[in-house]
Amino acid sequence: MQRIAIATFVAIATFGFGDGTVRAQSEYRVLPIDFNADKSQQMMRAYLRQQVHAALDTRLEELGDAVASREQMAAYQKKRRESLRWTLGEMPDRSPLRAEVTGTIEEEGFTIEMVLFASQPGFHVTANVYRPNGDGPFPAVLHPVGHTENGKAFGDYQRANRLLARNGFVVLCFDPIGQGERKQLFDADGKPTHRASSEHQQLGVAPILLGRGLGSYMVWDGVRAIDYLCSRSDVDPKRIGCTGNSGGGNLTSFLMAYDERIAAAAPGCFMTTHRRKNESPGPGDAEQNLFAQIRDRFDHPDFILTRAPKPTLILAASNDFVPIEGTWEAFRQAKRVYTVLGYPERVELIEANAIHGLTRPLREGAVRFFARWLQGRQIEIFEEEGLPVRTDKELQVTRDGQVRRMPGERSMFDLFNDYERQLASRRPKLTREVVRSVTGIRTMEELQKTKVKVTVIKEDKSATRNPAARGTSARILVFQPEPGIVIPALYWPAGDAEPVLIAPADGMNSAVEEAEQLNAKGHPVLIVEVRDTGETTTKNWRFFGADYYIAYMLGRCWLGMRTEDLLVCASWLKEQHGADSVSLIALGEIGPAGLHAAALEPRLVSTVRVEDSLTSWRELMTSIDAPKHIHNAVQNGLRYYDLPDLKALTDRARASK
Repeated sequence: MQRIAIATFVAIATFGFGDGTVRAQSEYRVLPIDFNADKSQQMMRAYLRQQVHAALDTRLEELGDAVASREQMAAYQKKRRESLRWTLGEMPDRSPLRAEVTGTIEEEGFTIEMVLFASQPGFHVTANVYRPNGDGPFPAVLHPVGHTENGKAFGDYQRANRLLARNGFVVLCFDPIGQGERKQLFDADGKPTHRASSEHQQLGVAPILLGRGLGSYMVWDGVRAIDYLCSRSDVDPKRIGCTGNSGGGNLTSFLMAYDERIAAAAPGCFMTTHRRKNESPGPGDAEQNLFAQIRDRFDHPDFILTRAPKPTLILAASNDFVPIEGTWEAFRQAKRVYTVLGYPERVELIEANAIHGLTRPLREGAVRFFARWLQGRQIEIFEEEGLPVRTDKELQVTRDGQVRRMPGERSMFDLFNDYERQLASRRPKLTREVVRSVTGIRTMEELQKTKVKVTVIKEDKSATRNPAARGTSARILVFQPEPGIVIPALYWPAGDAEPVLIAPADGMNSAVEEAEQLNAKGHPVLIVEVRDTGETTTKNWRFFGADYYIAYMLGRCWLGMRTEDLLVCASWLKEQHGADSVSLIALGEIGPAGLHAAALEPRLVSTVRVEDSLTSWRELMTSIDAPKHIHNAVQNGLRYYDLPDLKALTDRARASK
């Protein structure tokens, strides 16, 4: 982690007020001006990196022990399979597919069918099925696609499907949620508002609160696609393959480890290691990150290891943004395991001298691989040059080009709402123990066992600017609640009234004026910038909330960490003044953490005022602004409570005093 040198910076600015008066106001800075400037060494990244590495180091030790024998390897595989199924969460019930073919195109040697089926009631998947001429039954390949705007109709994906069909495979290539004909977000004119896979971030927050994750919904689409393939008389259900590139490589990896019907799999431009990928390019889109997978020591190679010794081919590119070094590390681990199990030839790697994409060498390699393991043929297969592909319109499955325009079609928001209502109907009685179990927030007794460091950086004589104030100085402090975390703070110590803790999302300077006013009324005041706010705010290094997903994969709760920051600072403030309790003001994004602090420690926090904040998790089931609330999303939270329930819990605790 970066070395933190604490310093102060006080600049003088001029502010105007509505009454026409003008007075000087200091701007406070506690940490160095270049703090967090290096995006690779920002506080939260460095803090989480150590935990990631520790978990993955332990995993390597476990794997090293497991390769000693087939029995130990079987136990390792069982543990990882159980972990994957647990983190994907509860899946929907199987319902009728109601599949229909809406059109066909005759090609030389094969036919393309436009297929529509329901992976859930009223929730449809659009797919193209490439069927070889002849009676079959044929082996089949499921093709989940990458993050392309036109989904299944993307040129290189068509080329792969055509090559497979010409070589005797039925191929089902389908649109992922948010792409192709399955857009979910539209403007007032009915036009999609987001391109390619950018909808995934908007749709990724609600599933976290429901305990599923967006990836679970996509996996279920894939499972039902396999159900459809197996229902066809021209498909051999014992010879099912799966391949996809990029986001499709991600979903291929999920599916090949989850669904035992996949006999052979070739994930493309995805396989690496968390240690490499978290550094560059960083966590993937919402659906790619599984809760607690790193905590439970499930790394990328485990998608292969859990299915060993089934045939698996890693498709990779030398000049990919997916770290190729991690790809080879994953392959080496897989090769060791397959060798222990007696089938070293069943796992291989192809590295194309190319950039990220399902390029021709990878397409040809994948078809040769499936020919060997699903047809029993070892042949050389080459793709012809310059073959035409069909237009998006020609491959369109729905009449109007979008499933959302179909009568009675349900959206992702409808699915979220329906499941939330199911959870709400069977929530247990809310207790503080339940809240702690869901969020991981420790008790005050546990927090007090940690060695919290508080450093007075400077006592600023210029801090009292309000003429009505008490003439005391504000102190500039730094709290260190745990190694690697620093919390800048301003402290007005004078006063005999109840101490007040202010936690603004917009940084300490946004709350100075109110702090002075409260201090003038006799309240000691402490303003704190809890982690990832103010001076420690993470500068977006891939997309907003990227570090949240690293914590998420560690099984850590961002809201929970911030709540603990509040509790540690409130406890310190209470002890400084020998007070019975502290009043808390939580502003903006910190509001939900404030509600949790008050509910869990009502003796410490007497009152909480929340402003300009998220008031209910349920709001996020249909909100297109959900990503800005990502730090307040708690895995499986809505199974047990919503934010308004915390007030009732707090009121019960205070009434019982």
